[in-house]
Amino acid sequence: METLERLLLGHAFLAGIDPAFGRLLVGCARNLRFAPGAYLFREGGPADEFYLIREGRVALELHAPARPPIIIASLGGGEMVGASWLVPPYRWGFDARATADTRAFGLDADCLRGKCDTDHHLGYEMMRRLLLVMVRRMQAARQQMLDLYGHPPA
Repeated sequence: METLERLLLGHAFLAGIDPAFGRLLVGCARNLRFAPGAYLFREGGPADEFYLIREGRVALELHAPARPPIIIASLGGGEMVGASWLVPPYRWGFDARATADTRAFGLDADCLRGKCDTDHHLGYEMMRRLLLVMVRRMQAARQQMLDLYGHPPA
């Protein structure tokens, strides 16, 4: 039988992390399931959890008046969702909605921030991993913008 710690440490976001950090993180973690259409979180709500997708799909959406939601990213197994838990005022800047049956780990934000504050080595490791994901996503957003707006009409 798989333990929560073993499953958590098997997630791609935590690949190669010191097992001692895994023992700290598991104290903040729980298994979650989301049906298609269910929201992991909504824009403006409290960023009280950090998500690691195990399987399924999650759309990150922005809303504009009188328009359907704009999907800015579609994430799947092995990816993380949400960094707003780390930055005051700890509010989500977009919606995250499951687009398929989705299983994820939810890590309690207060617990996680507390452990990162107490163990700066853990904090550094988490920030390094988060920053890597954020930089990749910014590069992908830049590429999307170039694809949409980079070629003037002939």
